[in-house]
Amino acid sequence: MAIGEGDIVKVDYEGKLEDGSVFDSSNHGDHSHPLEFEIGAGMMIPGFEEAVKGMNEGESKEFEIPSEKAYGERRDDLQREVPRNTIPANLEGKELEAGMVLMIQTPQGQRFPVNIVKADKETVTIDMNHPLAGKNLLFNVRILEIKKKA
Repeated sequence: MAIGEGDIVKVDYEGKLEDGSVFDSSNHGDHSHPLEFEIGAGMMIPGFEEAVKGMNEGESKEFEIPSEKAYGERRDDLQREVPRNTIPANLEGKELEAGMVLMIQTPQGQRFPVNIVKADKETVTIDMNHPLAGKNLLFNVRILEIKKKA
């Protein structure tokens, strides 16, 4: 029963960068939180869906996803300098500084993280690239369950 379009898939996974550092995993200490998603619904990065299609329940696989099939290449135009007073004040008493990650909201209501690159008295430079943009990703997955579409 191979994975196909529209199937609901449950997987255990570990994602690493090329230097071997783990950026995400479904296993956290002594408990697991399997990832569940529908093939073709756009819930996952394209390379992940492509890699698990055709796999069977109980099967394990290691694969690499190039950046263009993951979070894309880094784009310089997604780094912006904005007036400091446009950053929301609710930072739980923390001062804005480089390396901080803030959640921002688009006019359409979508929320996403931005990284502060630089902060001074008047301006803040934010980077709106996904933190994994420009990186090739290495995954080790095990298919736990496949629910075929009706």
